[in-house]
Amino acid sequence: MRQPSENIADIPIRGDRRVIFGWAMYDWANSAYVTTLVVAILPIYFAGVVVPSDGLEIRGTLYAAETLWGFMVSAAAFLVFLAAPTLGAIADFCCTKRRFLFSFCYLGVVSAAFLSFSKAGDVWLTMILFVISQVGFVGANVFYDAFLPQIAPEGETDRISSKGFAYGYAGGGLQFAIALCLLAGHEKIGLSEAEAARMGMLTAVLWWGGFALVTVSLLREPRMTQALPEDFRRVPLGLGYISLGISRVWKTIRKLRRLRHLLLFLAAFLVYNEGIQTVIQMATIYGKQELHLSTMVLMMTLLLVQAVAFLGALLLACVSERIGAKRAVIVTLTGWSGVVFYAYFIHSAIEYLVLGGIIGLVLGGSQAISRSFYASIIPEGAPAEFFGFYSVVNKFSAVWGPFIFAIIRHWTGSSRNSILFLIFFFILGILLLSLVNEKKAREAGVELVL
Repeated sequence: MRQPSENIADIPIRGDRRVIFGWAMYDWANSAYVTTLVVAILPIYFAGVVVPSDGLEIRGTLYAAETLWGFMVSAAAFLVFLAAPTLGAIADFCCTKRRFLFSFCYLGVVSAAFLSFSKAGDVWLTMILFVISQVGFVGANVFYDAFLPQIAPEGETDRISSKGFAYGYAGGGLQFAIALCLLAGHEKIGLSEAEAARMGMLTAVLWWGGFALVTVSLLREPRMTQALPEDFRRVPLGLGYISLGISRVWKTIRKLRRLRHLLLFLAAFLVYNEGIQTVIQMATIYGKQELHLSTMVLMMTLLLVQAVAFLGALLLACVSERIGAKRAVIVTLTGWSGVVFYAYFIHSAIEYLVLGGIIGLVLGGSQAISRSFYASIIPEGAPAEFFGFYSVVNKFSAVWGPFIFAIIRHWTGSSRNSILFLIFFFILGILLLSLVNEKKAREAGVELVL
């Protein structure tokens, strides 16, 4: 008889320090991939090495590297948008969040490792590998986020969420500093700049896969497995779980109709996260192509963002305790509005560094408090199912933001117009979020469970 996995806990895991540490360490691990590969090196390498200087011709039309990057980010997000809610529902029913987390994690690790070897002219190969690595990264985060309401003690969701983001900014920043040293001293170790860039991306991938093993060894989940319903046993097991997942997705949609304020929060998050995700994904290539900044300036700015974001995540957790999560998010969104307005007018390296500092301050808080606020208002018993929808909203916004950025850039010939347009998302997000009633949202979640 098959023995239960030791990582499926028969005892409560809420508040377990080892479990919380293991959970937070995954943010430490995967943030290296985001910071070093996705945000820092790959956009510059893609624009300066992989894509021809005059762009890529597709059906008689030339597309600049910025435009291709925007489309590529959108394609990856769209694939996750299609799969995330079903995966979340399956994980809740089968008690397999941990298994799915690491399956997607190492899908991302392997594809990103191959991505690190792409060279000049490998445009389509680079785009395909990037999309696969993003699917792995984001798919894993669906299940990572779903652990939060199960491991955080009551009343400490904001603190635990912010702790995860703080670990992420610290780990991502430390690994990025290592990659930055590699890039700065590439001549001394006999590497070209392109070779150093590829090596820097590979070290980020190894960091992600290596430190994820800490999470593998420490993270557990409560034993909540349910038997597959009779109707779904008549088909092969894999198809049965897929059918079950789709069925539960529709049930969740029907539940959302009764959770008006939860739905309103998701709408607000969808809108303002359009702006946040687009700034994150496009900031480096904006500095390279629009402002013509050196690679070293861009790298130093990103290191500054990581350092300030670490402090910002912890600071906003304290602010949230004093003024409430909703007001804390509104404060950060006001800051984001100032970010894109300021970005439209900048021209120099010093101004770009200042921009990076402001982004770091609002980045950590807006992400951490949004996640913890959502975790506090969803019904108990189906965290992965509801965080599947959270991930859908998160990644659906990542579909349209970069896509709109790319379209405006292609039509107007300037990324400045694209960056200024993003202020619309933050203003509308503030208006929608102001309509959310936290108390009523929590009460509706309790009533739904009862």
